[in-house]
Amino acid sequence: MKEKFYLILAQNSAQMLLINKLLKKEGIQTDLVPAPPESGTVCAVAIKVNGDYLEKSKSLITKNKIEIINIYEDKKMKLQGLIDKKLGLSVTKTFLNILKKIENGENFLEEEIIYLLSTKNKKEIDGIYAAADKIRKETVGNVIEIRGAIEFSNYCRKKCKYCGINSQNKIKRYRMNEKEIMEVVKYLDKIGMRTIILQSGEDYGWGIRRLTELVKNIKEKTRMRITLSVGEKSFKDYKNLKKAGADNFLLKIETTNRKLFELIHPDGNFDLRLKCSKWLKELGYINGSGNIIGIPDQTIQDIANDILYFKEMGINMIGIGPFIPARGTPFENIPHGDVNLTLRTIAVTRIVCKKVYIPSTTALASLDKHAQVQALKAGANTIMLISTPEKYKSDYKIYNNKNMIDIDAAIYASEKTGIQLPAYLKV
Repeated sequence: MKEKFYLILAQNSAQMLLINKLLKKEGIQTDLVPAPPESGTVCAVAIKVNGDYLEKSKSLITKNKIEIINIYEDKKMKLQGLIDKKLGLSVTKTFLNILKKIENGENFLEEEIIYLLSTKNKKEIDGIYAAADKIRKETVGNVIEIRGAIEFSNYCRKKCKYCGINSQNKIKRYRMNEKEIMEVVKYLDKIGMRTIILQSGEDYGWGIRRLTELVKNIKEKTRMRITLSVGEKSFKDYKNLKKAGADNFLLKIETTNRKLFELIHPDGNFDLRLKCSKWLKELGYINGSGNIIGIPDQTIQDIANDILYFKEMGINMIGIGPFIPARGTPFENIPHGDVNLTLRTIAVTRIVCKKVYIPSTTALASLDKHAQVQALKAGANTIMLISTPEKYKSDYKIYNNKNMIDIDAAIYASEKTGIQLPAYLKV
């Protein structure tokens, strides 16, 4: 008899962490995972427990007078209608078996993910995109999530070989102050934006105390969720930022191949990057990661392992973009990543990871203005608007010829895909 697991959904992240701590203290093994589709919640984390400990868990929650939203059985997500009789004539047996796995909600082996990423059969490729699109609709709905990104500093202490704002690159540097940031925040709040992204290099000029005060101020002035993308910090720093009101954190692994990670990050520490992601999960952040498609020496197997990592880590937000060279970096003459492989990776990630947020990245739109639309048809569900002030926008040069995605681009993508813009957006 197979083990059953259940997902406990708390009222808020503070109660979720309290329940998780309580259960662990009593010897109950838990995991923090994305909330199930049937919960109807967005950007939420659930506590996963073995069915053998469900009654004990419920008893402990009741005893400690903690209110929860609900408890859901961790069921396989099943889909119907992916296979028809005609399909069998034009695809391989391997592909049909994978489609059956998708229909039955089963987990995938590494070699099966590699097959989905590698196939050249047009019918199979169309089938992959159709499955990803259907899973997107079933798990996160037929709405494009819109988020506003403020790139508030391009100072960075790191030497990443692919990044245009690395510490050794000679570019015009800027650092926004609190007043400038809050002006953008208030505008985004006014147009109904529910989530802002504060993104920067790893900038010593924005120390943890200053950053914490900014997060507190935003929370006091608005009801928006806050995503931070400010790099590697200590456990204590992440904890303080969470306590201040940060909801989400984006820290891309970029590649799960240790050798490739060390190649592109000459001053990086692969184990620390993994540890940071685990800390973020432990602290109850909506945990974001992602990879870069097309970095030197990357293989399809590497990408498959990235996807498995996202699944096993219970990552909530997954940013997948093509490598684009940046002037003045060691990689400036390396060709950009393949758009089609990036789109395929998005689709396969949706199929494997199910209920996650996957942006149609700015990097994709920078290589091909139609790619953002294609990504939404391939399983992506989020668009990030570049909301950095005009006088700084062109100086956040993480790669060449960056497409400054705005609200018009989001409207265009919605019209072309038939995926609705969120009702909260006032445009």
